[in-house]
Amino acid sequence: MARPVKVGIQLPEVEYVVRWPELRAMATRAEELGFDSLWVGDHLLYREPGERARGPWEAWSQLAALAAVTSRIQLGPLVASTSFHNPAMLAKKAATIDEISGGRLTLGLGAGWNETEYRAFGFPFDRRVSRFEEAFTIIRTLLREGAIDFAGEFYQVRDCELVPRGPRPGGPPLLIGSNGERMLRIALPHVAAWNSWFADIDNTPAGVSPLRARVDRICTEVGREPDAVQRTVAVMVQTPGGAGRIQGDYAKEAVAPLTGSAEEFAETFRAFAREGIGHLQLVLDPINLASIEQLAPVLALLDRA
Repeated sequence: MARPVKVGIQLPEVEYVVRWPELRAMATRAEELGFDSLWVGDHLLYREPGERARGPWEAWSQLAALAAVTSRIQLGPLVASTSFHNPAMLAKKAATIDEISGGRLTLGLGAGWNETEYRAFGFPFDRRVSRFEEAFTIIRTLLREGAIDFAGEFYQVRDCELVPRGPRPGGPPLLIGSNGERMLRIALPHVAAWNSWFADIDNTPAGVSPLRARVDRICTEVGREPDAVQRTVAVMVQTPGGAGRIQGDYAKEAVAPLTGSAEEFAETFRAFAREGIGHLQLVLDPINLASIEQLAPVLALLDRA
């Protein structure tokens, strides 16, 4: 039988400094074990009072390297901040990585939230949704149609063309990482998938329902069939050795991770599928090669039921 829900891995971000050989080993092993996807966060810098500064490697460089060392597994940013790049250049990066990967990129997009990195790297933090709306128009149009002439309040791209085109005529599928009403109204007419973070669903299948209903409602109101938008969620999973994953998450209150046996994990993942979730991104604690390997039996159980 087909796997009831796709299962991916979010690679390390700021939990510890991970060198490229370890990242490559995690990615290639996840592919060998049958995971469906790999995801990287698109952030630049985290600071908390009394703590040392933390930052990940740059997301698009990671994605290009991961695309080159894998052959089957899907890839994507979870999610890319449209504020960190000129939007036409972001479309160019996405088309290039889709080419390197042979059409395996899912382009997750969002407006960003962490003011520290905006200020430190010199990006404007004000009116983020309005800026996202213009950027999203440019990105999706270039990827789908190959050309745009656009003059907005924040961005101008004049007689812009995306050449060469990536391997898919309509570009990579788009995913929106937001629960905000206005963001969803901007994105849902156009995206293939929606994503929410584990803190927003209390890390449980039961927490999906109100957000799924919101997405359904807005799809209907903007003229989109709700079933046309795949539902995805990130879930926090703790394996033996986990002691709480260090993150730069915007959710300050702790959320209980999923724990248990392979059979219990598989049943919880099936429960997410029953809630309409088509893809899970696992945020592992600890995030290392051993944790990825420990979850391989869960995939085998999902594939049998």
